[in-house]
Amino acid sequence: MSSPASGQSARIKTGALTLGAIGVVYGDIGTSPLYAFREALAQSAAGGIVRAEILGVLSLALWALILVVTIKYILFLTRTDNAGEGGVLSLMALARRATGGWTIITVLGALGAALFYGDAIITPALSVLSAVEGLKTIDGIAPWMSEARIITIAVGILIGLFAIQSFGTASVSRLFGPVCVVWFLAIGSVGLMNIAAAPEILLAFNPLYAVAFMLEHGLIGLFVLGAVFLTVTGAEALTADMGHFGRLPIQLGWFLLVFPSLTLNYLGQGAFALDSLTAAQASGRALASADWFFLMTPESIRLLMVALATMATIIASQTVITGAYSLTQQAISLGLFPRMKIRQTSEDHSGQIYVPVINWLLLAGVMILILQFRNSSAMAAAYGIAVTGTMVVTTCLAFIVIWKLWQWRPLFAALFIAPFLLLDIIFFGANILRVIEGGWVPLLIAAGICLLVRIWLKGRVIMAEQLHRDRVSLDELAVTLAARPPHRIEGTAVFLTADPDAAPVALLHNLKHNRVLHQRNIVLTVSNATKPRISDAERLTIAPIDANFCRATLRYGYMESPDIPSDLHRSGEVPARPGGTSFFVGRHMLSASHDVGLPFWQDVIFIFLQRNASDPTAFFQIPPNRVVELGTRVEV
Repeated sequence: MSSPASGQSARIKTGALTLGAIGVVYGDIGTSPLYAFREALAQSAAGGIVRAEILGVLSLALWALILVVTIKYILFLTRTDNAGEGGVLSLMALARRATGGWTIITVLGALGAALFYGDAIITPALSVLSAVEGLKTIDGIAPWMSEARIITIAVGILIGLFAIQSFGTASVSRLFGPVCVVWFLAIGSVGLMNIAAAPEILLAFNPLYAVAFMLEHGLIGLFVLGAVFLTVTGAEALTADMGHFGRLPIQLGWFLLVFPSLTLNYLGQGAFALDSLTAAQASGRALASADWFFLMTPESIRLLMVALATMATIIASQTVITGAYSLTQQAISLGLFPRMKIRQTSEDHSGQIYVPVINWLLLAGVMILILQFRNSSAMAAAYGIAVTGTMVVTTCLAFIVIWKLWQWRPLFAALFIAPFLLLDIIFFGANILRVIEGGWVPLLIAAGICLLVRIWLKGRVIMAEQLHRDRVSLDELAVTLAARPPHRIEGTAVFLTADPDAAPVALLHNLKHNRVLHQRNIVLTVSNATKPRISDAERLTIAPIDANFCRATLRYGYMESPDIPSDLHRSGEVPARPGGTSFFVGRHMLSASHDVGLPFWQDVIFIFLQRNASDPTAFFQIPPNRVVELGTRVEV
C-alpha cells in the first residue's frame, strides 16, 4: 500500500509533466485559432458571410477537434505506443517488429517522415507570420505595418530562433509550459467574453449544422473543409512527444485546459462574427472576412495579445523544430537516412539534441516560404496537405499494429480503423483541392525526401551486394590464421562491420599490408533495434570464435545515440583503459557506373549522400586518435 507522501509525490510529478506537455505537445495546435476559423470562413465568403455559414463552419471546426483529436489521437493512438514512444516512425518500428519487415511498412514510414518535414517548414512560417500580422489590427500601429515590415519582423524572429538552436533550449524550455498555460487561459477568457454577446453560437455543437453546410455548399464546402482542418494541425505531436511526458499527462492537459480553451476561443470568434453580422445588416452592408481572433480581443489588451501570440508561436515553432531533430535521429537509426552529425545540447535530457544540417535546411525552407507567399492566408493552403497526409499514414500503420501486434482479427481491425481512415481521407481529399493555391509545397518537399530515401536504401543494398561478392568467411579466416599465425602485437583491435559472418575489409587490409594481428580481435556489429531504448543487460553480446577472435554486437534503440567506446569498456569485456584498444573502420570509396546497380544520375546522388554522411568515428563517439581507416573501392 502506497504512503500518502508517495501519492503526493506522484501527483506532483504528474502535474509537472502535464505542465510540460501543455508547453511542448500543444504549442502547435494551440496557435491554430490565429488563422483556422478565419481561413475556413473566408473560403465560403464569396458573396458575403451569412449566419448559416458562421454556424456551419464553426460546427465543422468543433467536431474536427472532437473526432480527430479527442477520439482518434487522445483516446486511441496514445495507446499504440512503442515502449512509451509514439509518432509515425515509432509506429513503423512496431509494425516492422510485428510483421518481420514488410516493404510497405518502410514505404509508409518514409512517406510519413517526409510529410512531417513539410509540416516542420510550414509551421514556423505560418504561425509566426499570423501572430505578427495581429499588429495590423491595432489602430495606433496599423498605418506603419506594411506587408514588407510584417515580413521583416517575422523573418527576424525566425532567424533568431534557428540561430539559438545550437546552444540548446533546455533552460528556455522550462518557460514553455507556464507561457502556454497563460496563452490558453487568455484565449479561452477572450472567447468567453464574446460568447455572452451572441449565446446562440452554442448551437454550433449540433452536428446537423455541419452536415447542412456541406450539403448546401457542394464543391465550396470541400474547400472550406480543407481550411477547417487547420484547427487540428499539430495533433501528430500528441503521440510524437509521448515518450517525454507519458500518456496520462498528455490526456490531462487536453481535457483540463487545452480543449476547453480552444473550444471557448472558436465559439468566441463565431459569436463575434455573428455580432458583426448583425451590425453589418443593420447598416445595409455585407459582412466580409476579417481577422476574427485579434478583432474580438478588446483594443486595450490587443497589443498584449499580439505579444503573447508571438511567444506562443515561437514555442510552437520550437516544438516542431525539436520534433524534426528527433525524427531525423530515429530515421538514421532505422536506416532511412545517412548518418548526420547529432549533438547533445543537455547533460540532463537525452532528448535535447541538435542536428546542424536539418536546422539550416529548415531555416532555408521557412525563408523561401515567407518570401514566396508573403502572408499567412496565402500560406495556409500549403499546411493541410502535409498534416492530413501524415495522418493517413499514421492510421494505416496503426491498422497493421492492431492487426499483427495486438492480434486482432483482420475484419475487426478493419472495421475499427475504417471510420478513422475515412475521416482522414475526406480531409486529405478536401486539402488536395488546394494544390494549386500552395498545397504543392509540402507535396514537392515530401516527394524529394522520399526520392532521397529510396536512392539511399537501394544504394545501400547494391553496395552490400557488391561487397558480398568478395566476402571471406570470418570463421574460415580464423581457422587459417590459427594454423599460420602472422606477427602478433599487444592490445585489442575492434573491427566495425555490418556483416558479422564476413571478415571485415579493414581486417583483411590490415593483414595484407601491415602483416600483423592484435592479441585480441573483436568483430563488432552495431545493431539498431525497433525499440526506443535498450537496457544495459541487452546492450552487448559477445560470442567467441577462437582464442584470437570473437563476435560482438552492440544494440541501440532508435531514440539513443551510440557510444561504442564507453559501452565496450563498461562491459568489462575489453581493457578498462581506452588507450589499449584500436578501432578499425572500413571506408568504402564509391564510383558511379553506367553498368552496375542504380541509374547513373541516382549513382551521383547516392555517392553524394554517402560522402557527406557523418564520419562514423564521430557518429559512434570513437576517439579520433584510436581510429585506423582502411578502404576499398566499390562501383554502384
